[in-house]
Amino acid sequence: MGDYTFDPERTAVVVVDVQNGFCHPDGSLYAPPSEAILDDVTALVADARDAGASVVYTRDVHPPEQFADAYYYDEFDRWGEHVLEGTWEAELVDALDVRDDDHVVTKHTYDAFHETELHGWLRAHGIDDLLFCGTLANVCVLHTAGSAGLRDYRPVLVEDAIGAIEDEHREYALDHAGWLFGEVTPRAQVRFE
Repeated sequence: MGDYTFDPERTAVVVVDVQNGFCHPDGSLYAPPSEAILDDVTALVADARDAGASVVYTRDVHPPEQFADAYYYDEFDRWGEHVLEGTWEAELVDALDVRDDDHVVTKHTYDAFHETELHGWLRAHGIDDLLFCGTLANVCVLHTAGSAGLRDYRPVLVEDAIGAIEDEHREYALDHAGWLFGEVTPRAQVRFE
């Protein structure tokens, strides 16, 4: 087992897409395992905040016309319309304690680094270590954590704070991340000092 002690000044918890559309029973892409992680996500955020680490929330948001001229990449074709801009579905769930000093990234695809300010914000704040939680394990968590690794951050996936549609999707994503570009640990192993 690796060392999962993090310097709060150089660490951010990245909460991926914990939104009504994915984590609330009335959401169009609701997955019960994504709702089930909320306690672990909020506990991880509270521990990080108490230690002085940064907190980043990502929001998957789609303008209704986003894929109208798509050649190949069309999430609405694959998933149906979801988390449309300006809707309740696109909002972060009420269980999250989002504060003014947290950073919220609005993204339009699976990867929170793609055409957003996330990389610049992390670099400007001297952050090197990223603790990932949220949903979906094999979609936005995996793509964002992989993109972080390619940008020379240390991506650590907090396994019991990551949701998925199916257990095998989650297991695949965690195994793939640990093998290829990052690390995986339970929340109980994470320490800030």
